[in-house]
This record gives sequence, C-alpha cells and structure tokens, in this order.
Amino acid sequence: MPTIEAPPDRPVTVFDIGGTYVRRGRWRPRDPDRLHEYSKRPSPTLRLHPGSTVGELRVRLVRDLCEAVPIEPDAVAGISFGAALDHRTGTVYASAPMWGPHDDAFDLRGALSQGRPDVQWHIVNDVTAALLHYASTDACRDRRKVLLTTVSTGIACRTIDRSTGEIPVDGCGLQGEIGHLPSRAAIEGKAVDLPCDCGAPDHVASFSSGPGLQRMAEVTRERNPEGWKRSALSAGLDRGDGFESALRRALDSGDAVAGALLAAAARPLAEVLTAALCLDPTIDRVALTGGVATGLGDHYRRSLVDRILNAGPYLTGKRAPEWIEERVVLCRADEANGLIGAGLAALSGAARVSAEERST
Repeated sequence: MPTIEAPPDRPVTVFDIGGTYVRRGRWRPRDPDRLHEYSKRPSPTLRLHPGSTVGELRVRLVRDLCEAVPIEPDAVAGISFGAALDHRTGTVYASAPMWGPHDDAFDLRGALSQGRPDVQWHIVNDVTAALLHYASTDACRDRRKVLLTTVSTGIACRTIDRSTGEIPVDGCGLQGEIGHLPSRAAIEGKAVDLPCDCGAPDHVASFSSGPGLQRMAEVTRERNPEGWKRSALSAGLDRGDGFESALRRALDSGDAVAGALLAAAARPLAEVLTAALCLDPTIDRVALTGGVATGLGDHYRRSLVDRILNAGPYLTGKRAPEWIEERVVLCRADEANGLIGAGLAALSGAARVSAEERST
C-alpha cells in the first residue's frame, strides 16, 4: 500500500464503538502493531438504557468520547464505528445495534468538533477500520484487491485496492452494506421469513448474522422437533452452554442438525460473495472476520465455500475450485483490529489535512 508521511511519534487516541462496548487505546505510527492504555466500557445503547431517547444516547456518546481524549498539543483521534456512515463527512446514518431502527442522520464529526475543537477527529466504519489493518499485514502482501467481510451481530464488507489505498464509496459515502440487502432462506424445504435488527424483513443479516443464526435455530426446532431433540446442539443448550459454544461443539462432533442449520444460515451471505467474485474476478482475497466467523472457525468458512462452489461463479466451481478455495480465508485474531485500523485511518487523514494546509 502507498506509504503515508506523518510525524512518527504523534500518539493517536483510538476508539472502536460497537453494540456492546466502546474500546479505547493509544496508538503510535512508529509502533503500529501495539496498543497502549487499553480500556473498554459498555456502549450507550437502547438495550442498555431502554428509557433513553436516541438523542440522549448520542449526547452521552459524544461526551464520553470527548472526555477520553487527553488534552495535548495537536491532539488526534481515530474512531472505528459500527454504523452505516458517510466516510467523506463523518455523518452517521444508522446503527441498529446502538439505536435500533432509528435512521435520522447524525453529524458525529461536527458534534465531536464542537465538544473538543482542539482535537482532529477522523471517523470510519468499523469494517473499514478492520480492513485497513488487515490490508497492512503480511497476509495481504501479495494481494492487490482485498474484500473483508465481518460476520457478528451484523454483516458488512469493504473492498480496498492496495495499489492505491482506495476504498471506493457511493453517493452517500457508503460501500458494502451487504447485511441489509434483501435475501431469502429456507429450513426443512420451506421459506423462512425473519426480521433484521434494522426493522426490515428478510435481509442477509436476518439469516447469516449471529442473531440470525439463533433465529434460524428456533425455526429448526419448530419445524423438526424430533431431530432437534436428538441433536448435539440441543444437548449443549440443555446443559446451559451459550448458543455459539453449543453450535461450535455440535459442529465439531459432526452433528447433522447443526450442519444443516449453518448451511441454511450461511447461504444468503454465500450468494452475495458469489456475485462479488462473478462481477469482479480481480478480487484476490475474501477475508472473514467478526465474532461469528472466528468463533465458528472453518465450519463457517466451509459452509460459505461449499455454497460458492456449488452455485457459481458459473463453471469456475467445477473447473477451477482451487481459485475459490484459496481466496476465501479466515482472519487471525491479530489481523483485523478495529483500533489499529482507526489509528491508520487517523494517520492517513492527518497526512491529508497537513497536505491541504501546506497547499493553501
């Protein structure tokens, strides 16, 4: 990727805002693989504060972020935010894990700049931040175009051209909000209709995300009660295991019900990735990250790859399956860190601001 000239010792305060926690750290360009002063606190969400309005939650978030940046000369902060946002302006459109179906635009960068005008704020989507870190690692050294998909409470992807460092966006400053594409799924040969956290029905995330998997499991139990009772997945849940732990153990044991459940749930995402590879064969790495993908490990990857091989791209799965197999990989835990990506985004943004100031 293109190198970025910036002061090597300038510390960056970095944040990763998710639906459960706001993580914070300090990052330095000279030591890019390490974080210092790490901490986390619960995110101000509707789930945690059910009596609050979205406006009140936003005020709380801005206050917390402003207070967490040290007062220092030339202060810089980078934010990785689990939200659909305009990367050009820092305007947040929606965040279902934080604010449910609420989708009134929020000028987050403007609010932060008003609260702490001494800080240079840089804001990117959490998937963009993870991709920036992943694209900087040795895992992508010989790859030009990289697509990273996160599978957790939500689903989204981003694509970067490493030769230019560009992550293209559309007219709203967005890219890769695939979790909210309409989709379909079936259990026991019958269509399934499920809600998405954004409030709409039958999105990719309705089925393939972490909450989607659990909803699909409920449908499986209703439609195949006898098979469910005999399954290792049911036994794990009856023992008190958490859903993802029970599912992972059941998959490890070769449980047929768990395998069919995962195949059905992963299919909508697999079809999106199939279309991506069909439309743009210059994508030479599809990386999977997020709690569901990493928690289920190669079981999740295998379900995706099997569906891609069986359903397209046309003829490639049959004649050159290795072309697909070697492209779809799981990220290691240390390869797609949103905090480090927020630091890289801030470094790039700070360099751009400096260049603009020099030209005026």
